[in-house]
Amino acid sequence: MQSDLFKKLNSPLAPIPSGQNAKLTNLSDIRAVIFDIYGTLVISGTGDISIAQKVDREEVLSGFLTATGSEIPPDFSVSDVFYKLIKEDHENSQALGASYPEVDILEIWTRLVLKLRRNPPDEETLKFMAIRFECAVNPVWPMPGLESVLESLSKRGMPLGIVSNAQFYTPIMLESFTGKRLSELGFQEDLSVWSYRERLGKPSVELFEKLNRSLSSRGIRPEQALYVGNDMLNDIWTASQAGLKTALFAGDQRSLRLRETDDRCQGLEPDVVITELNQLVHIL
Repeated sequence: MQSDLFKKLNSPLAPIPSGQNAKLTNLSDIRAVIFDIYGTLVISGTGDISIAQKVDREEVLSGFLTATGSEIPPDFSVSDVFYKLIKEDHENSQALGASYPEVDILEIWTRLVLKLRRNPPDEETLKFMAIRFECAVNPVWPMPGLESVLESLSKRGMPLGIVSNAQFYTPIMLESFTGKRLSELGFQEDLSVWSYRERLGKPSVELFEKLNRSLSSRGIRPEQALYVGNDMLNDIWTASQAGLKTALFAGDQRSLRLRETDDRCQGLEPDVVITELNQLVHIL
């Protein structure tokens, strides 16, 4: 099964203290908690989903393609073509008006294989390749307190959601590490917004506008929802633009993004700063 790959291909990671101090304030009238994933709910070796940055992994990519019967010419740089395809997809989306476009990584893998052979592998093989590549370049592991915090919030009847830069394998990863479906962890489908499905990535406020429509259908105003993330731009600025309360997760040096040189983050303050996930339980 695809979910087994995350257990087989990842080893335990521990968060690296960021040196930031927690700023804990009791937040009243919070009726939903929405999470980022990479760098917040899971430790990420790169601090983010791997396609958010270019990483040169020629040997890894070439190995996966060769294993599926693709012949790679001597002058063919797989990693250059891989990231060129991503760039082209972004440019096409931007031409259609998307400010922060996101790719569907399965489409990228399909186009990459078609550069080398007439017919691509079946979808399951492509998914295995994409998962194996992600695990090779971006090892991940659950953040300490992940399950206990979600369980505690769910027991209070708090609906949980996700707004994340992600790919098809991201929910599979969470289910693999916890052994539970997202619904069993308390996540509500209507409150979960995935970048690869929307073809938009953070810091697009449109992702949070979609979330707000779902919150509204539940009778929840934006200021009654708390968004938890590790990036001052992608998470705190974007969520605050949509009217949500914000919690900066500063629990891992790898993923903490303070964005101090970005004008949008000048003078921006999250409502709370947490250095451990379990601190959420005490402020709500």
